[in-house]
Amino acid sequence: MTALPLPPVPTRVVAAPMAGGPSTVALAAAVGEAGGLGFLAAGYRTADAVAEEVGRLRATSTAPFGVNVFTPVPAGSASEVRAYAELVAPRAAALGVELGKPVHSDDDHAAKVAVLAGLRPAVVSFAFGLPPAESVERLHAAGVPVWLTVTSPEDAAAAAAAGADALVVQGWEAGGHRGGLSDPEPAQLGLLPLLALVRRVTDLPLVAAGGIGDGRGVAAVLAAGAALAQLGTAFLRTPEAGTAPVHAAALAEERPTTVTRAFTGRSARALVNRATTELSGAAPAAYPEVHFLTQPLRAAARAAGDGEELHMWAGQAHVLAEAVPAGELVRRLAADAREAMAAARF
Repeated sequence: MTALPLPPVPTRVVAAPMAGGPSTVALAAAVGEAGGLGFLAAGYRTADAVAEEVGRLRATSTAPFGVNVFTPVPAGSASEVRAYAELVAPRAAALGVELGKPVHSDDDHAAKVAVLAGLRPAVVSFAFGLPPAESVERLHAAGVPVWLTVTSPEDAAAAAAAGADALVVQGWEAGGHRGGLSDPEPAQLGLLPLLALVRRVTDLPLVAAGGIGDGRGVAAVLAAGAALAQLGTAFLRTPEAGTAPVHAAALAEERPTTVTRAFTGRSARALVNRATTELSGAAPAAYPEVHFLTQPLRAAARAAGDGEELHMWAGQAHVLAEAVPAGELVRRLAADAREAMAAARF
């Protein structure tokens, strides 16, 4: 099929969708008004809630925006989840809460796709694997471009064959959940080599994601062949983001990150804390069961300002994140990228 055009993004900057609170209507609007592409995160929300957010965003801004949807994944091992629950239960008790029920869910996938086909945002992206063929077909029938997240050249070939209009190429440096086709990721490819390897298997537009923290990083991925640069961690300290205060403060610290399943049962890069240190080795590959299991614990930690039990997603360049308005950040990224590309000309 002929790829649908990319939405107009004058700054070439995309604000990554960050489910669970950080992505807000205010953030998407501010990014869009500054010439970037803002995103709403549909993960963990009902289809009705997604429609309501789209309505509020359109009432706030006329700029194009995207919406990210999770692809359903197979259930994890019930016995492994039970064993993990026994390990984590005392931590929840220490914060005065009980663990949640480790249910399996498809995150209301089909209903969200149906709603978005009707609402027709500028783009719908998917993470955690290839969506059902009918999801891609329904969006295409509505004229909505589909972006699929990949973490390897093999992912890229499969996503292209599945009808992707563009690929979100997520390097190992990226904060938050790994969004590729499977949770095991032995190659652990950094963004620049991944872009080069993906370009060998497809000519689809590439949206580079992972460890991009400033304008020089934006310039680097554009020079490496990406059409757009997607940043997530860089926006977590903006006032428009819904980031927990303890999380936002920790991002400014010189702290290492690690990839862990401790909080949700799916690999994700977070700041190292007590939970990642003590639980990572035992956490099963069981998403979203572990997510629902630990949700009350993490909510209590957030309310208490306890950064040792909270999932503090962060890319490897997290110390570059600044507490500045999102629109100002977008404009600065674009200006610094243009300056870096001009300086690098041979």
